[in-house]
Amino acid sequence: MKESIKSMKDEITVRVVAAIIVHEDRILATQRGYGDFKDGWEFPGGKVEENETPQEALVREIKEELDAEIEVGELLDTVEYDYPKFHLSMDCFICTVKSGELVLKEHEAAKWLTKETLDSVDWLPADKGVVEKIKAVLR
Repeated sequence: MKESIKSMKDEITVRVVAAIIVHEDRILATQRGYGDFKDGWEFPGGKVEENETPQEALVREIKEELDAEIEVGELLDTVEYDYPKFHLSMDCFICTVKSGELVLKEHEAAKWLTKETLDSVDWLPADKGVVEKIKAVLR
């Protein structure tokens, strides 16, 4: 029975994108306000919809979640992470805000973190892997 549950999980891959929003050598972290991982800290973003590029998904998600337009830059990393109920494939892009004020529509809180304070929040498991890579690119 355990084997069939594992094989079912292996078939469920959730494709998401995350924005590593950089402003003056600080990175935006957001706190989830809903779901299984409520209160955990993450990089904002969301699911990639059918017929959408990762970059298009990220622009759409940030507009929906934070009411801002972003410039999507280079791909920093693709995180592959096994949560208990699904496999997450997360493309993480370096981004900047083009226009709009950051308004929290779905998150409980947000913080601008420096290289030194990146470890000060309780990151969701998949996001933890990105933090070290971010430290390497921040001044």
